[in-house]
Amino acid sequence: MNIILFDSQRERFFPLSFTRPVSFFRFGILTIKQKWEYFYKNVSVKTEDYLQEKFLLHQKDDNLWIDSSVLPSSDLIIELNSLREGEGLICDNIVLAFRSKGFSSEKINFIKSNASVNKLNSLVEIFNKNEEQLINDFKLITKNRKSALIDDSNTIIGKNIFIEKGAKVSCSVLNSKLGPIYIAKDAEVMEGSLVRGPFSLGENSTLKMGAKIYGSTSIGPFCKVGGEINNSVFFGYSSKAHDGFLGNSIIGEWCNIGADSNNSNLKNNYEEVKLWSYENERFDKTGLQFCGLVMGDHSKCGINTMFNTGTIVGVGVNIFGSGFPRNFIPSFNWGGASGFSIHKKHKFFETVEKVMSRRALIFDSVEQNLLNNVYDMTKRYRNEK
Repeated sequence: MNIILFDSQRERFFPLSFTRPVSFFRFGILTIKQKWEYFYKNVSVKTEDYLQEKFLLHQKDDNLWIDSSVLPSSDLIIELNSLREGEGLICDNIVLAFRSKGFSSEKINFIKSNASVNKLNSLVEIFNKNEEQLINDFKLITKNRKSALIDDSNTIIGKNIFIEKGAKVSCSVLNSKLGPIYIAKDAEVMEGSLVRGPFSLGENSTLKMGAKIYGSTSIGPFCKVGGEINNSVFFGYSSKAHDGFLGNSIIGEWCNIGADSNNSNLKNNYEEVKLWSYENERFDKTGLQFCGLVMGDHSKCGINTMFNTGTIVGVGVNIFGSGFPRNFIPSFNWGGASGFSIHKKHKFFETVEKVMSRRALIFDSVEQNLLNNVYDMTKRYRNEK
């Protein structure tokens, strides 16, 4: 059976879903797609046409189509495996999955799922429910496996720590009493780091000296992070290498947060935080008292940048200067609290090429076409004709 994760309700996950399918969101240690790959061998994605060139679809005669925001569980897997051609699963009138050759649910006989369905429903759940996903992924990844030895120079509190071969951890404090700690292959935790689980550090990523990491934080691959971080998720290839606070936040790929930059994650009056909704085109209540920064891919901020509680930054934004920029900064803007102008596309592309080359990656036509589409899609948010 061929597994295809299909996107639905993508707008509620902008700006992060501008540049990737929802199944490529990091949620816990793994992306959603990687979670499914622990249960099925052949997993591909169906998404928007402009993304499909990069995120490939492999369609066969017998396909199991699964909503990309649905997370795997043992009882759901049993129900999925029992589906026949022309059958599907629903929960609360939402299509979870169906089995058919083509991507059409019109003639599907839907059955109510009795499984415990876990689904990503909003942007803020990526950090707000990250603790549960970190714990689940840790169990999945480390099952029947043995950790590499931890250097004696470290202070170890608790026994729920797994270090992959090739990882380096020196003269740091690792506290796993409140949740597991996972350090991936070729990652490095530099001297003086204080880490409290649940926490994961991705492949080839670095915790800089003296970093203070609080629980429910996920750092994807090829990141450099330091300073103070609490309950935040880095998708990958991004940096916050210096002092400054980041809390209850989500950082996409190819982002950079300048030295001594900080975000607020709690309003002074302790009121519920509102966040810009692309889906409803307004600031909506999140139901949360703690909510920080959501930053789309290829966005950057200069030193000493300050972000207000509940700020959305789009794709390809460059922020600098003193004061608090506004709470919603549309994609491809350039400026700060004193005002923004359009980030010229050719200048933006020059930066992208330089940044990707630092990781030995090529800014090819596929990536350029994707960003061209995002640029055109987001014109109306910055009043560009």
